[in-house]
Amino acid sequence: MNNTVTNSHNGILESMSREELEEFIEIQDELTLRTKRNAMVQYYPDSGDFRRALYPKHITYYNAGASYKLRLFMAANRVGKTIAAAYEIACHVTGRYPSWWKGKRFRGPNKWWVCGVDSKNILSLLQPTFLGQVGEFGTGMIPYDCLDFDTLKDAKKADTPISTFRIKHSSGAYSSIEFKSYESGRLSFQSWEGNVYLDEEPPLEIFTECLMRTMGNFIMLVTFTPLKGPTDTILNFLEGQTYTEGPVGDGKYVVMASWDDVPHLNENDKKILLNSTPPWLREARSKGIPQMGSGAIFQVPWENISVPRFEIPKHWKRYAGMDVGNKTAAIWFAIDPSTRTHYGYYEYYREGELPSIHAQGILPPGKWIPISIDHAAHGRSQIDGENLFDMYKEYGLQLYNADKSVETGLYTCWEMLNNGQLKIFNDLKKFQEEYQMYHKDEKGRVVKHKDHIMDAFRYAIMTGRDLAINESEYVDKNKPLQSMAVSAQYRVQPNLGRR
Repeated sequence: MNNTVTNSHNGILESMSREELEEFIEIQDELTLRTKRNAMVQYYPDSGDFRRALYPKHITYYNAGASYKLRLFMAANRVGKTIAAAYEIACHVTGRYPSWWKGKRFRGPNKWWVCGVDSKNILSLLQPTFLGQVGEFGTGMIPYDCLDFDTLKDAKKADTPISTFRIKHSSGAYSSIEFKSYESGRLSFQSWEGNVYLDEEPPLEIFTECLMRTMGNFIMLVTFTPLKGPTDTILNFLEGQTYTEGPVGDGKYVVMASWDDVPHLNENDKKILLNSTPPWLREARSKGIPQMGSGAIFQVPWENISVPRFEIPKHWKRYAGMDVGNKTAAIWFAIDPSTRTHYGYYEYYREGELPSIHAQGILPPGKWIPISIDHAAHGRSQIDGENLFDMYKEYGLQLYNADKSVETGLYTCWEMLNNGQLKIFNDLKKFQEEYQMYHKDEKGRVVKHKDHIMDAFRYAIMTGRDLAINESEYVDKNKPLQSMAVSAQYRVQPNLGRR
């Protein structure tokens, strides 16, 4: 047997014995592993395609830490905001500062809250950024040899979140990081002191509560893309402005970065990303400027999304969304399983009626269809003080709380409309009326006028899609499935939507 290996592909290895090749592979594997386990040293090098000089905004953000307690990196998507913050925190908790570092320095170990929108965001983004994936801890921003693995023993599966872990500081003591989510509420951010990192924009009450935790020689880092427009949090930080860079007030500093400020996005990437972004969000997503766009929200022509009515097969899954109040509106969708296209096929709109009357108009498409409803239904009825949510459930509706996120909801609806994933039957006249006049004012706020079907539409898309079922999947708790009559295919009623 020939014990030599010829490598003519890369010209590096000409001939090796089997033993030499195995040793070479082991060395290469060890070098690769060491590189993976010390990721932070790969960032902001002196030379190369991603050298430090090509990231001036990031370096400005770091340098400002020497003088400013509170820093905001308000920037476009994909410019590396979270990575920037993770890198700085890794420097602080390990005590391993690069030779070029001019920013804030801690002399000893330090403790941090790393905060995200919810537990899902923490598990899918923040935890891997700092630690690496489960099973590969030490391949994130915190070097492997600095981790106290005794504090990571509970994370044995991909769906097991980390709460708190310790990091070996160069002083010999331990720093710590605790993950927290905005969804846990303001009260969970009380009674603590330390440094705070807020990833993505927090509610103002959580922002101010976290700020109180940094009293003393502690700092706060904030990074987000301003997709929600000039919110209370932004206006509070920017002293009432919406476009500010540099020092703001006492102890605050803002860095803004666009796609043009980083080298890792090429022109083709930028074009693709921009074309896939709704017009009213383009300034925020590409430049980090709080969106203020006015005008039509869904700038997709009605003729591009409307289709003639057809009979919907009974095996297609259905779902609906509902907006309640003095004006009650609902819209139903069906999903074509072969194309994954969603069709809006039925609508309801009436004003000033009792819930019992509304229920009569909402039940016909099928009591088995899940409906995502406005949280306001948990409030009191203006008529008799009863809980509307419970009242409608007593009338037989299958109700679920809707995700009411506005900007995220508008983006999701726009994306489906723009990509041809969502069509509307052309005889849904109320939907057409509201769709064509649905707009934002000059301050970038949704105009709350004749928008009830639009709200129901957003609730359905944001929540209903995950609940969708067909009638054969529904089992009435009070009747055996065999005795249930299959719902007929419904046409728009002549009087539907008239006041």
